[in-house]
Amino acid sequence: MELKQLEYFQMTSRLKNITRAAKRLRVSQPNITVAIKKLEAELSIQLFDRSQKQLSLTPEGAVFLNRISLALRNIQDAVLEVNDYKQLQKGTIKIGIPSMIGAFLFPKIFSSFQKKYSNLDIYLYEEGSMTIREQIDRDELDFGIVILSGASSSLELLPMSRNQSVACLPLNHPLAQKESIAISDIENQNIIMLKDGSYLRNLLLQKMSSENIKANVVLESNQIETIKGLVASNVGMAFLLDFVVKDAKNIKVLPFENPIFVDVGLAWKKDRYISKAAQSFIEFCQDTLK
Repeated sequence: MELKQLEYFQMTSRLKNITRAAKRLRVSQPNITVAIKKLEAELSIQLFDRSQKQLSLTPEGAVFLNRISLALRNIQDAVLEVNDYKQLQKGTIKIGIPSMIGAFLFPKIFSSFQKKYSNLDIYLYEEGSMTIREQIDRDELDFGIVILSGASSSLELLPMSRNQSVACLPLNHPLAQKESIAISDIENQNIIMLKDGSYLRNLLLQKMSSENIKANVVLESNQIETIKGLVASNVGMAFLLDFVVKDAKNIKVLPFENPIFVDVGLAWKKDRYISKAAQSFIEFCQDTLK
């Protein structure tokens, strides 16, 4: 039994798809298929139910996954700890960033950090805040620069900025003459919504649901410049963070009557061993905030 076989099996179990697992692990699909078949042969059990379009674990597979996940995590932590003796001559950091934060906040941090630690490899993964927090909890990412509100107690949090959620409307929109907007104003309006996994999307839908307002979603996108262009072209209204649309042209920006503030910051898992490379990133962010 090889370590790679266990890693391939674990990722395939999480993603329920060999193609996506191969992409995430940066290996070919046949490599994963062969590794899992060898693992099943060695164990003399079937780990996956392949009768449906989406892979699912057999009862034996679920038990096996539960046992090896802890073992793999301990091995990963052992490797990280040993690598610390290289004193940052090498290292990797996996960071998740929502597209909104990634496009307007992270580049400044990344550029300065890379100049100081040019020997470290940084991998960026773009997802919504809620999805990133889940990936950190599953040990798939080292960090996330995310919206911190509602984060799990298993995460360590470093607040970086407080921002306000705002409504973005075309200049000729009927609501554009208002000084602020209420949740009730959204009823029957065309909305360009962030995709599933976004904290702002989830928050807005919750507030609309509490007032029995249904969302008339005409488009979904995580591409912020695309959303701003669609708003300016009178396709619909959108809800973003204030710093994203601070200097936006051809868009009317309105706060909510009852202001909605969210904290943006760095998140990482509390009980994981923090590598020297990861610790350097935490300290860099702390120094930047000072």
